[in-house]
Amino acid sequence: MDTIFANIRRLGLLIATVLLASSFAVVVSAETTFEKIKQTGKVTVGTEAAFPPFEFIEDGKIVGYGKDILDTVIADLDVELNQLDLPWQGILPGILAGKFDFVATSVTIKPDRAKQYAFTVPIAEGTTWIMKRKGDTSIKTVDDMAGKVVGTQLSSGNEAAAKEFQKDMISRGLKGFGELKLFTSYPEVTLALANGTLDVAVQNLPNLAVIIKNQPDLFELVGPITDTSYLAWVTRPEDTDLRDYLSQQILKMRDSGKIDELQEKWFGFKMEIPNKGYLPDGAL
Repeated sequence: MDTIFANIRRLGLLIATVLLASSFAVVVSAETTFEKIKQTGKVTVGTEAAFPPFEFIEDGKIVGYGKDILDTVIADLDVELNQLDLPWQGILPGILAGKFDFVATSVTIKPDRAKQYAFTVPIAEGTTWIMKRKGDTSIKTVDDMAGKVVGTQLSSGNEAAAKEFQKDMISRGLKGFGELKLFTSYPEVTLALANGTLDVAVQNLPNLAVIIKNQPDLFELVGPITDTSYLAWVTRPEDTDLRDYLSQQILKMRDSGKIDELQEKWFGFKMEIPNKGYLPDGAL
């Protein structure tokens, strides 16, 4: 009989231990990404370092406008940074899969994305423009893309913008593009335009403005194909506390004049950083 009672007591202790462990696991799993960052003293971010002058590689290191903003944020957090350099096509799927803590690369704010990801306040304007080779008189307006070979980055906001503009052209009785070529990175798009593979490059205005500033004899702007839009960072939808912290830091830099300083450094001009009205309806 004593053996039976002893076994029951051991079984009860085992059940209690399992329940305690389960409750502890629930507490741990309830920890937010922001809390984890502060507790571990480490943060991992996803970046596409092929988007100059926002993020790019120089002397083996990630540099740029976005990197300077990130360094300021990391200094405030006082944590160790692990910055992953990834192809753009892996950035947004990667954040949802939990491969890093937030996206510290420039993401165009779009209605469909704003329902899937938590966007920070903007870090720059992201309006989609087109660029041509200098002296190409066959392209004077954006409608002259009809029948032309157009290029942009695969799975980017600019791919979606180009396709939407082509639909608009066709609805107005114009021809569509001769071809839409998609590339892994934007530097590949610029090279293809320079060597004649493309007639038109589609990209965000700040990037194109810097390309033309650096190579004024090769390229020139034509015009916008979207309304004014913005670029921002993103977190997972459940990490709104982290998103809010990042937004606070960006606005703090804006209000102190630091953002203006960095924009002059990397772009040579200033861009508006709004704190409202930049998100579409239904955004997280």
